[in-house]
Amino acid sequence: MNSSASSKPAGAEPLHDVLIIGAGPAGLTAATYLARYRRDIVVVDAGKSRARWIPTSHNCPGFPLGVEGDQLLKCYRDQAANYGVAVTDGCIARLEKLADEAFCATAEDGRRWQARFVILASGVVDEMPAMQGLTEAIDCQAIRLCAVCDAYEASDAHIAVLAPVDEGIRHALFLRSYSERVCVLPTDAEAPDPDLKAEADAANVAIRAPATAMALKEGKTEVSFGDGASALFDTVYPVLGSVAQSGLALALGAKHDDNDELVVGADLETSVPGLYAIGDVVSALNQISVAVGHAAVAATAIHRRLARNFRENQDA
Repeated sequence: MNSSASSKPAGAEPLHDVLIIGAGPAGLTAATYLARYRRDIVVVDAGKSRARWIPTSHNCPGFPLGVEGDQLLKCYRDQAANYGVAVTDGCIARLEKLADEAFCATAEDGRRWQARFVILASGVVDEMPAMQGLTEAIDCQAIRLCAVCDAYEASDAHIAVLAPVDEGIRHALFLRSYSERVCVLPTDAEAPDPDLKAEADAANVAIRAPATAMALKEGKTEVSFGDGASALFDTVYPVLGSVAQSGLALALGAKHDDNDELVVGADLETSVPGLYAIGDVVSALNQISVAVGHAAVAATAIHRRLARNFRENQDA
């Protein structure tokens, strides 16, 4: 997408205004904003947006009847395309800061792009449980990945939380707002924190034995235990952590939290000047509505930092 002139030193890649890495809801929203600001941008995407896992989201603003993840991504991509944004398939393997304060990004296949600013919208990758029929279980919501997103839809269901015991209790206590039948399937052998255990007992949250196997059965999750017993749950929430896709920023020395999610300022700039981060890769609430808000703020901040791009008389 070329909405303003790029400079191209002899023998070098064109210097774009902004490179956006990632084309999930955050990256595509940033692309739409910057295209409408008539900026010269490049969007490179590895095709692994977390949103693609969503069977149906009912808390995404603007979709009162819910929206499936791939459909949502198509809406964002189509909107960006209306303003000339083309998404390039590719996986960025290296990001470097150049002497003139611009950036150079290199893909795994050797393609390179240079830009004055970079927006990292690479997200996180959820740790998934070992389970027969995992994809089908997510599709039918026997496995759910985000209680903030969809616990309302699990109201009054028989729910289990698969997690390290203390984290599992915290998550289960959150879910008790939606169902009286919530238990914890610990993934570790640690004794729970006494205060958390007292809260679990008061809330009638049982702590079961660790699971030995999980499988999809008749639209529910069957959990097997070491003593040969099994239980059938309407849905299981695995809370096994996630891997922030922040390596490109960390290699440049960007500040991050204990989960390697990036620490940013009010305008979403990281501690690396000119490098912005938006969406789930940022240390914040991982929600689509938050991600698109990040995108609007970051794109507008960058537009204001770039040289003015006055519109000239097209008839001249």
